[in-house]
This record gives sequence, C-alpha cells and structure tokens, in this order.
Amino acid sequence: MYRTHHCNELRITHAGEEVCLTGWVDSTRDHGGVIFVDLRDREGITQVVFRPEENAEAAEASHHLREEDIIRVQGHVVQRLRTEEVDTENPNLATGKIEVTCATFDVLSKAAVLPFQLDRDHTHEDTRLRHRYLDLRRPRMTRNLRLRHNAAKATRSYLDEQGFIEVETPILSKSTPEGARDFLVPARLTPGSFYALPQAPQQYKQLLMVAGVERYYQIARCFRDEDLRSDRQLEFTQIDIEASFVTSSEIRDLVEGLLCRVFHETLGVGLERPFLTLTHREAIDRFGIDKPDLRFGMEIVDLADVFTDSDFKVFRGALDSGGSVKAINAKGFASITTGQIERLTNLALEHGAKGLAFIKVENGAWKSPIVKFFTETQKSQLIQRLNIEEGDLILFGADRWRTACEVLGRVRLEVASMLNLLRDKDDWKVLWVTEFPLLDFDPAEQKWNAVHHPFTRPLAEDLEKLEAGDYENVRSDAYDIVLNGFELGGGSIRIHEPELQRKMFSILGVTEEQQEIQFGHLLEAFRYGAPPHGGIALGFDRTVMLLAGEDSIREVIAFPKNNRGHDLMSQSPSEVDPRQLRDLYLHSTLQGKPVESS
Repeated sequence: MYRTHHCNELRITHAGEEVCLTGWVDSTRDHGGVIFVDLRDREGITQVVFRPEENAEAAEASHHLREEDIIRVQGHVVQRLRTEEVDTENPNLATGKIEVTCATFDVLSKAAVLPFQLDRDHTHEDTRLRHRYLDLRRPRMTRNLRLRHNAAKATRSYLDEQGFIEVETPILSKSTPEGARDFLVPARLTPGSFYALPQAPQQYKQLLMVAGVERYYQIARCFRDEDLRSDRQLEFTQIDIEASFVTSSEIRDLVEGLLCRVFHETLGVGLERPFLTLTHREAIDRFGIDKPDLRFGMEIVDLADVFTDSDFKVFRGALDSGGSVKAINAKGFASITTGQIERLTNLALEHGAKGLAFIKVENGAWKSPIVKFFTETQKSQLIQRLNIEEGDLILFGADRWRTACEVLGRVRLEVASMLNLLRDKDDWKVLWVTEFPLLDFDPAEQKWNAVHHPFTRPLAEDLEKLEAGDYENVRSDAYDIVLNGFELGGGSIRIHEPELQRKMFSILGVTEEQQEIQFGHLLEAFRYGAPPHGGIALGFDRTVMLLAGEDSIREVIAFPKNNRGHDLMSQSPSEVDPRQLRDLYLHSTLQGKPVESS
C-alpha cells in the first residue's frame, strides 16, 4: 500500500506502531549525519528521521533527497524527546509530539529544481500562475480550495433543506444585448450562427419557474468578456437561486440563513440577524456608495440647513443651484500630511468635484482658509452635527447631491485606508441595499437603460409612475447583499406578465421585432401561466475570497486567468489551426485573408 495514515494523523497514541507514509519532501535537515525530513501531504506534515544505526543504506540515500521529491516511508512512530535539558517537540505542528523513524523508503517521483520557493508568499503572481500546479501545493492555497469546497457543501445542504432543487442549465446559449460582452461560440452545423456562453442563467431559471419547478438553485458557471480586476474573472461561479410565489423579504430571509450557514460551517462564525437594510437613496446619502463598508463610521452628514445663508460662495452656489453641502469627520486625522491632502484632492477631482475643502482642528484652532467665512453659529452647529473634537479633520463636498455624496464616499474609503481602518478582516458587516432605481438615462445614447436587468419588476407603488412615463422616479423591487464594502450579489422580484415585460423592453428601446427575435421564447412562455417569482445570484468566488481573507479571487480559484485574461500555465488563449477555422466558415481578419476552403 502507499500509506496507512496521512501526514497530519499520527499522535502520541500511535507510538510504537509500524506505519507507512507517502508525500512530498517539504524540507530536509542534516544533524550530524542524522537526517530529518518534513514529509508533507494535503493534510499536514510529519517529521521523519533517517538514522544510520537503523538503516545505513536508507540514511545515506536520504542525503540525496530534494525538496518536492515524492517518497514513501515505512517505519515506527516514536515519541519525541522531551526532558528538562532537551525538548524536541514542535508545538506548531499537530504531529509535533511524535516522529517516524524510517526503516525503509523509496522515491516515487523525483522533482527538478523549483522555479520558485513554495514557502514564499511574495513570488510574482505571473510566476505562480505559470506554475499553478506548484502554487497549489502551498498550505495556504490548499486551505483556500478546501474552504471553497466546504462553502459549496454548506450551500447545497442548506438549500436542499429549504426545498430547492439543483438544476443544470445550458452552457451553450443565445446571445442577448443586455449586460457585458458575450463570449461567442461558432455553430459548425449552422454556418454563420453562434452560441453564446451564459453571462448568467437568468432566462432559463425564469423559464423553470414557468415550468413549475418552484424552487431552483445552481452553482453555475458564468462567462463575461469584460475587463478584469482583483474581484472579477472572465469565467466565474455564482450561487443562482430562483423561487415562485415569494416576496422580496422572503428571498432576503432565505439568503440571510444561507450566509449564516456558510459562515458557521466554514469559519465557525455567527452572523447577527436580521441584517441591516438601507434603501439605495439612504446608502448614497450616508456613505456615498451603494455598497457601503460599515466596518468604520465616518458617515456623510448633510449640512444644507447650516449653510443656507453662507458667505462662502462655493457652499452658497451649490445650494442655490439645488445641490448639497455635505461633510465627513475623519476622527483624529488632523495630522494628515500635505501629500495625503493632495492625494485626496486629486481623488475628488477625478470623480467630478471642483475641489476639496477641509478643516484641521489642531491646538484648539480651526485651520483652514474657509473658516473666515463661517459665523459662530455655523461653527457651533458643525461641532454638534459632526462631533468635532481636537485632532479631527473635516472634509467637505459641495455640488449636486449625487456628486457631493459620491465624491465624499470615495474620499471616505481612501481616508479609511490611510488610517488602516480596514485591516481587520474578521469584522463582518453585512447589509441589504434595496429600492434601486429601475431605470437610468444615458445622455450620450439618449436612451433609458435597466439598472439591474430588463426582467426586474418595478415596486408596486411605482407602477403608476411607469405608466405615466415618470421613469426617473420609478424604483425597482430589487436588492443587493453587501459584505464589508463588496457586493456579494443582487436579485429582484421579476416581471411575470407578458404585457408588462413588453412595455419594459419598449422603454429600453427594444423594438417589437427585436423582442420576438431575442426574447420571443420568454414572452411566449409567460402567456401560458407564469407564477410571480424572484431570485438572486451570489458571487461564489467573491464570497470565498472574503471568507479566506484574500484580496483577490484568483487566490480561491484553482486555475484562474491573470489580469490580462491569459492562462499562463496552458498558454491560452492561443491561435488555432487554420483548418479549424475553415470548418467553422471563419477567418481571422488579424491574419489578413480568409482561409481557403477545400
């Protein structure tokens, strides 16, 4: 046999037993001719000792072992020496009270010199991805994959208990104009036609509701041809959920239970329920962003009434034009450097502000060129509203409401980073953001776009506004779940009436002919009795990234693409044989001319 135990299994109770271990050589140490080898497998490490007096041939051969060689060892478990003078136990290892004295061993596989050291976390990412099969040997990466597995297992277990059925939907699907760019797959049997890889199983899961499945879920693979960043990949996994005869509050309650189960079974952490709920308007008004990080305060405070009669032209001008004056208090940050102030000012300018006014409270004085415009009454109101104390830094935004909020929201996060307020990754703050605008007007294209997607239902109390064409003020029955400033997922109650769905398409500029071509199957299905339904999709990679305390989802995906969308290990994407293109009736314009058919 290859092994009797794994490398994290042996304890003091196994002393005296004959065992067989198999694994990778993690490290070797020569102590005066006695060789100590840390043998590693997926589960952990056991120390193996090669003593010349036990087996001179094996001890001699062990001198030639190299890190990452794979060996099989037979020997006896012995207790490590521990006296008042000598203590050889290793409290950092679960197996640290024992070692295995080698009787015989054989090398199952030799390892070449490694391109990087596995015990170094600062190896360049491209090098790690080029040799991902080595990178995944590191305990940190093994832990992440196991965490991912446990999160998926907890998800399936919980949803099964709630009466959901896992159903697989097609990977080869139909291209639709909504959302990000599709990955297209040429259909060889239908020349000139293409499948699309799914950006999400949205239409299929709604059709499953029409089919009477009632409660569906899937841990689904999805694909979007978009620019990459630390929390985004070209292909990703989401927990996809849809249910019939439910309200938005019931979906939210379901997801709260799911997240509580996942956190408990992966980290042993209990999340407090119910989660906080903010409307979209409240989130923007208080935090300047629709996915606020609540691990720190520094809320945005409205000061319009304080400066109604202000002599400061910037504030007065913003208010006279229907805008806002707002501020945040960066507690204890009056020590900010000139360089940091410049960084915050540039950040504000990048996001549409005309500048960034500030006040430093130092040595009992308010230091700022704008203070001379404030009355004593205004100063008193600021102290009360912003809880101003010695050592504080006050940062102002004066502009249109949305711009003032979003600029201060960006500044708030940057200040939190400067003050290291986000370093605690074990502080979990979850909330729901609800009542998003249903539609958003694009002035460049002169058209309305869906804020979520075109299947999202308006709030019942705003249906009259939709009918009246007051699109700007129509809210959706949609909800996003946010954890520590990251959007984990979003969902909504869907439109299930064909007439309302057609109206929504029309508002978005989809002609009746286009509706039939692109969504005819869905509209027809709705004619045969579609139940009220809704659901949500949670980013599984992003959730596991946060559970693992990582800063990039690439650290919790076995074989990810880099930030240019390349798989450096398999060297994809790559060119293909011209004959393959010919069989698909395609040619590459990059190559200059079409492939001639035979």
